[in-house]
Amino acid sequence: MRISIKLNRVALAALLVAVASSCKNDAATASSESSNEKSTELMTDNILLKEWTGPYGGVPAFDKMKVEDIKEAVETGMEMSLDEIEAIANSAESPTFENTIVALERSGAELDRVFAYYGILRSNMSSPEFREIQTALAPKLSEYESTILQNEKLFKRIKALYDSSQVHPHPADQQRVLELTYDRFAMNGANLDEGKKKRYAEINKELSTLYTKFSNNVLHDEENYVTYLTKDQLSGLSDGYIKSAAKIAADKGHEGKYAVTNTRSSMDPFLTYSDERELRKKVWTNYYARGDNGDEFDNNDLIAEILKLRRERVELLGHKNYAEWRLQDRMAKTPENAMQLMEAVWPAAIARVAEEVADMQAIADKEGANITIEPWDYRYYAEKVRQAKYDLDSDEVKQYLQLDKLQEAMFYVAGRLFNYDFKPVPEGSVPVFHEDVKVWEVTDKDSGEHIGLWYLDPYARQGKRSGAWATTYRSHTTFDGKETVLASNNSNFVKPAPGEPLLVSWDDATTFFHEFGHALHFFSSNVKYPTLNGGVRDYTEFQSQLLERWLSTDEVINNYLVHHETGKPMPKALVDKIKNAATFNQGFGTTEYLASALMDMKLHLADPTNIDVDKFERETLAELKMPKELPMRHRTPHFGHVFSGEGYATAYYGYMWADVLTSDAAEAFKEAPGGFYDKEVADRLVQYLFSPRNSMDPAEAYRKFRGRDASIEALMRDRGFPVPKS
Repeated sequence: MRISIKLNRVALAALLVAVASSCKNDAATASSESSNEKSTELMTDNILLKEWTGPYGGVPAFDKMKVEDIKEAVETGMEMSLDEIEAIANSAESPTFENTIVALERSGAELDRVFAYYGILRSNMSSPEFREIQTALAPKLSEYESTILQNEKLFKRIKALYDSSQVHPHPADQQRVLELTYDRFAMNGANLDEGKKKRYAEINKELSTLYTKFSNNVLHDEENYVTYLTKDQLSGLSDGYIKSAAKIAADKGHEGKYAVTNTRSSMDPFLTYSDERELRKKVWTNYYARGDNGDEFDNNDLIAEILKLRRERVELLGHKNYAEWRLQDRMAKTPENAMQLMEAVWPAAIARVAEEVADMQAIADKEGANITIEPWDYRYYAEKVRQAKYDLDSDEVKQYLQLDKLQEAMFYVAGRLFNYDFKPVPEGSVPVFHEDVKVWEVTDKDSGEHIGLWYLDPYARQGKRSGAWATTYRSHTTFDGKETVLASNNSNFVKPAPGEPLLVSWDDATTFFHEFGHALHFFSSNVKYPTLNGGVRDYTEFQSQLLERWLSTDEVINNYLVHHETGKPMPKALVDKIKNAATFNQGFGTTEYLASALMDMKLHLADPTNIDVDKFERETLAELKMPKELPMRHRTPHFGHVFSGEGYATAYYGYMWADVLTSDAAEAFKEAPGGFYDKEVADRLVQYLFSPRNSMDPAEAYRKFRGRDASIEALMRDRGFPVPKS
């Protein structure tokens, strides 16, 4: 949902398919000469393989990419990469850091370039044609990963260097790269015997196909379940929403009607403001039933198979369950530690939900609605409670949250904290993949040094996956000459009608800042080697969650949250209402998230033999005493974080782990003389929490910033929950 990080060739391919595995490609060396000739010929013709040219250190030719070029480019890129791998593995020289680890870091440049295009077509511009290609490529990418990560000769060289370094360590950054490389190979079966390696690779190949099908099924349901309204069904909706819905309906061939699409950005405001209860129920049901409609696009059986295969695979490595294997290199280290955090917060969260529902029911009763609060009522009556308790109207707040002004606010914060300047690039100087995408150059404000380019793709469209995320097309490194950053933020705001401003909710504005935090994390990198641009999943959300806090600083509110018609700043009385309501609806927000995180963990701790996924979800929620008035944020059949790949599998808890760090770090700014713009604290923030990326242990990095470990107390204070007694 929130982030897709380009690491290096191996790790990125794993994000696109599955966690990689093994199978030695015996034909690679024998065919290297002919495949090189073929690859060279294809590079001449296929734009996706070519070096990036033009300004700013070279940029992707997004304007020239074609779906029909993808399959050939990926296959050729894999061939070229494997030839390089074979050369490293079969070197007659004794292994050194330079001829093995640095050579690995340098390899696969052509495939890296292809993946930049592949990622765009997968997430931003998917089509039925591309999905067919993606399905065909998924098992091939898995085999490619297997060939590398369980190449015996290659791992023997890495292990020799690793063993030697335990006695004679390398310089800190080299040691970190070596250890991360060794761990990645070891965690993915490099130490297994041949029989187990073969099965490990087969499992990964099967999983890669299942992940692709899962993702495409969800996308199908998002595209095909649209609710069309007539003019007499618009009560409660804002003029901006109505105009946008009319435009979307017309674009879909339903002139004179109004479309509610099956995405969060369309669903959420409809459920918040529509007075039509039966229509709210229909829209709610469409959204939360994605992947769960009992048809050919249903995901329940796929999930059961994924769980079985994941368990079988980690058992080959000697682990009891998938969660134990996955968390060994995360901050939490064990599933027990992750569960302990979630279970500490859960009781306070559901207790708050009970209070919130009581407040809603009281308003419904007072209005004579004669209903019992149901999930499709929660947002609607929560808004009424907000207005009654805090005299705070979300639609009134939205009038001050114009997307282009929020963008200016983010640039201001980046200038104050990171000393960055953002300027739009000249029209047409940088190719983009859609006319809605805009590009800015990022430079150092003092020296004028070029840092990189920032791409913004803000609007929902057919073929674009839902949610918001950040990605990089090129990461900063210096080991082979300085590489500047090409970073992108991607959102799904409903595009306004022509001439209308794009006004967003406070939650959407917060997410906009969050994703920009990921981009700043990319831009601030000072690492030498590509592998160090990676991250620990329950830590990399921390930096972006922390940046959300600057949205509510006085400097941003007073200068950038201005009325879209009058240009006047948000009045102090409204600002006070927002701050007074800061912990409002925390029961809903915390519970819907935690339910998904707990479900993720419990699914992977459970015995997957003969698992009935739908039944498991119902029974687990009952055991948790999940309030019936709200759903999980991501129900299991469309939980793409966990089942369209492995990036967040048993790691969705990481948002809360990161939130503990966020709340604690925010208090460091609150306590500083200059508040959230205190220079000394901001310098420490950049030095220890942003610039190092994964070049040092995250726990150590946080201690350097804060002087101690983070604690849960700040999180509980932030959410208005009772602080546990120590």
